[in-house]
Amino acid sequence: MRKIIVTIDGYSSCGKSTLAKRLSERLGFLYIDSGAMYRAITLYILRNRIDWEDEMAVKEALENIHLEFLYNNANGKNEIYLNGENVEYLIRDMLVAENVSQVAAVKAVRDFAVAAQRAIGTQKGIVMDGRDIGTAVFPHAEVKIFLTADFSVRVGRRFKELVEKNPNITIEEVEHNLEMRDYIDSHREHSPLKQAADAVILDNSQLSPDETLSKAMNMVESLSNAH
Repeated sequence: MRKIIVTIDGYSSCGKSTLAKRLSERLGFLYIDSGAMYRAITLYILRNRIDWEDEMAVKEALENIHLEFLYNNANGKNEIYLNGENVEYLIRDMLVAENVSQVAAVKAVRDFAVAAQRAIGTQKGIVMDGRDIGTAVFPHAEVKIFLTADFSVRVGRRFKELVEKNPNITIEEVEHNLEMRDYIDSHREHSPLKQAADAVILDNSQLSPDETLSKAMNMVESLSNAH
């Protein structure tokens, strides 16, 4: 397949990253985890105790942040590095999850991340997932998928993912976290989460990862041929 840009947007815990990774492998494209970029920025801000409501402090912090994705031969994955440190697993911590939506809502942070994402996308042949990829980052992408799932399904998936790392976490905590993130992501002033007008909806509430991938591949093939 010719090199195109495929965007996958949607709410937390819809399986965007899982789908994007598998889709990129099937297509032979590069996978870019935009959420990991925002999480890495959040990790830096938390570590350095920066007030994300202080615009100047955030801008100064961003000048000291360098993000890159490096391929890990051991597991075959692109992993994110923050100022030379592999933070792929540190950014999955609950503390980061509880604060990433607030940090990502800051205009300076979004401008920084979007510029980095667009720079990566200049060569095309990428699959990128997030919340504003098809609307703000790559509005002219050839294929845009809006992934969705029922809230209860998303809570169950997120709980299963987190309880392995933190056995003390409760389903109520996960529900609260997702509700908060959904609200902030959808109501933020800059680049809120919304379905692009030309995106196709893929509801995977009742689909397995394999079935989701199959439907997404069909969408990519039909939509890319239309361009």
